[in-house]
Amino acid sequence: MSDPSALTALIFDLDGVLVDSRVPITACLNHALAEVGLAAEPEAALRRWIGPPLREAFTVLLAERGADPALTDVCVEHYRARYGSVSLTETRVMPGIEEALAALAPHYRLAVATSKPAAFAVPILDRLGLAGWFRSLAAAPLVDTHAEPKSATVARALAGVGLGPPAAGAPPSAAMIGDRHLDVEAGRRWGLLTIGVTWGIGDVAELRGAGADLLVASPGELTARLAEARARAAPSATPRRA
Repeated sequence: MSDPSALTALIFDLDGVLVDSRVPITACLNHALAEVGLAAEPEAALRRWIGPPLREAFTVLLAERGADPALTDVCVEHYRARYGSVSLTETRVMPGIEEALAALAPHYRLAVATSKPAAFAVPILDRLGLAGWFRSLAAAPLVDTHAEPKSATVARALAGVGLGPPAAGAPPSAAMIGDRHLDVEAGRRWGLLTIGVTWGIGDVAELRGAGADLLVASPGELTARLAEARARAAPSATPRRA
């Protein structure tokens, strides 16, 4: 399933795809660890937690240190207390994304599906001037005992652009565009075309291992690949009669 010619909607992950959030996320993870008396980690070692749900990140980080798992909720609170402010000044738009969205919006319904709570995702998109491109934003709940699976978030984004899973045998009308295996797996769960981007956190091996249908290395390549698909799908011009 690698032909994007039938697409009418594109669903984007946020962190690592639309925005570069490595600095604020890793700094806030370390802030939370420090607040409960645990040692910080190098930024590069924490990048694996950009994308997965926050509670999952702290569950593993605490377990790796032999710390009390009951500290998970405390760490989440410390993280969010700092992230709410620094995310608005330290998050950057990924290079080429603004141009890509401008080129894609006339042809597709655009949506966002993110594990980041809407209380953080919406202000970031607003602050960076990206919110106006999207018809739907699906984000994980801010307060939730169990993190929402990415597949459930993607399903809400899909509904937000008026679509559902494709009928049996039909080509997908929507694509999930992400940089982590969670994005690809969630898109595959609903029969979507899955496009892995290698400008984010996940690498080629991770995305291929998850079963991504297509891989693209830049927003410009994404735009070009979709333009080529539209050109292939366009009806041939009717030849003039002599």
